[in-house]
Amino acid sequence: MTANDEYIVEILEAVGLIHHKQGEEALHSARQEEKDVIDVLVRNTGHSKFDILKALSAHFGMEMVSLGGMAIEKEVVDAVPAAVARRYKIVPVHKNENTLTVALRDPFDVETLDSLRYVLKTNVEGVVALSEEIDVALDQYYPQVDEDIGKMIGEMTAGEEGVAAVTAEEEISESDEPIIKLVNLIILEAFRRRASDIHLEPLEKKFRVRYRIDGVLHEMESPPRRLQSAIISRVKIMASMSIAEKRLPQDGRIQINVMNRDLDLRVSVLPANHGETIVMRILDKSGLMLGLPQLGFFADDQQTFERLIGLSDGIILVTGPTGSGKTTTLYACLNNINKPDRKIITVEDPVEYELAGINQVQVRADIGMTFAAALRAILRQAPNIIMIGEIRDRETAEIAVNASLTGHLVFSTLHTNDAPSAVVRLIDIGVKPFMVASSVRAIMAQRLVRRICPRCKVEHTPTESELQLLGPAAAQMQQAQLYRGRGCAECAGTGYRGRMGIYEIFVMDDTVRHMINDQVAAAELRAEARRMGMRTLREDGLRKVVAGMTTLEEVFRITMGDRD
Repeated sequence: MTANDEYIVEILEAVGLIHHKQGEEALHSARQEEKDVIDVLVRNTGHSKFDILKALSAHFGMEMVSLGGMAIEKEVVDAVPAAVARRYKIVPVHKNENTLTVALRDPFDVETLDSLRYVLKTNVEGVVALSEEIDVALDQYYPQVDEDIGKMIGEMTAGEEGVAAVTAEEEISESDEPIIKLVNLIILEAFRRRASDIHLEPLEKKFRVRYRIDGVLHEMESPPRRLQSAIISRVKIMASMSIAEKRLPQDGRIQINVMNRDLDLRVSVLPANHGETIVMRILDKSGLMLGLPQLGFFADDQQTFERLIGLSDGIILVTGPTGSGKTTTLYACLNNINKPDRKIITVEDPVEYELAGINQVQVRADIGMTFAAALRAILRQAPNIIMIGEIRDRETAEIAVNASLTGHLVFSTLHTNDAPSAVVRLIDIGVKPFMVASSVRAIMAQRLVRRICPRCKVEHTPTESELQLLGPAAAQMQQAQLYRGRGCAECAGTGYRGRMGIYEIFVMDDTVRHMINDQVAAAELRAEARRMGMRTLREDGLRKVVAGMTTLEEVFRITMGDRD
């Protein structure tokens, strides 16, 4: 924001959105962490950024708008040249005979309105929109890249003016401009489509490109098979890998700025039958400021989880398969409890995001810096809170348990299908049952489901097959108003946009601890957890279906292999 933080807090206190103590804490945290006070308030208070900006806008007599569901007419877009819109980071939203209305990201920014009046030679009024929505609208209405991937691939396939064929023995050099541009376009398009992964896969007859968007793979237009070696070599150069090594797997990292956003791409290369297959995982640093409400917690589960992460010692485990959002949940927990009076150290492989005010340690097994070795060292650093990227072996598990029993709060992840199974997994690894019973405070299993696209959300009546899958819950669903996404340009016709978590929280009590000491089966632990009131993943998903946040189809897809 252009105004000082104290002024922002004063306004929000005056309109009653926050109380004085919240304002003081936010100002202190913003100074300590060198962050925007609005981002700190979003994290600490549970208010959305939209609500905060709406209150600030109202103070200045400005309207707050949502650009997500707005279709802007072409004549309005044409009223502002692309260079002007991008320079001032504004989007025109309405035009009448005498006045042009533009969306700003900052209600304090009167200088931009004055500059636009001078540049455009017309009266300009402002409304306020979220910066993320303005960035999306700028990309939609004022695209930066003239060529799209399809056009470029077409030119290359034509042959005469494209890139010469590259055989398996040849490599790409830094001067091969069209290949460099094509790889950059593949990454840019993945970012525009909100993809989490880019998959480059050599097959027998084609070189396939796929993006994982909201957890589902979508196939893109494929480059010519003859460009396979050149594209793979270019990615290897960007990731500082050896382009000569084609027999062994390699890992690397690409740091890149895309449309004023700093991205990290974790790159994995794996030799396969028809060449090396590459997966680039996109890590968007700007998307890290997540609070617990944004993850998908309902108020009751959030209250339980906030109580658990506020404990002074013990182990809290987050379980689920790869790609289920476990690391994001742990980062959100650390953001929530990151205060100046607490020392937090993480041990990760790899360190995915840098967190302000937190000491993060990178595992390097090649030089003996394993999870266990790092944990032994950091315990001498007198931390209050420890986050272990993953418990993989007995040594790591035992050090984590001992740390929790000596006054540390330990967060970690484990690969199990449900929460109660994590207890059995720890015992299988080699931790003694009484140590598990004494140290573990709670286990949370999670999955990610896609959210219904808000722009094309329509009412939906469940089908007979859906009702049959629901079983006893069918009667409840027949009474509820359900929704689905019809499909629009905003969600690329899928009916979904974004993801959220569904959760299964298993809190330990004395009865469960006695059962763990007796080494009962996971099924018995699960039955006891259900008796205590634990909701299953499917039950939490169905709550979110009833709330209009996701669909029955999506919950069934994610929880089909889980027990009710």
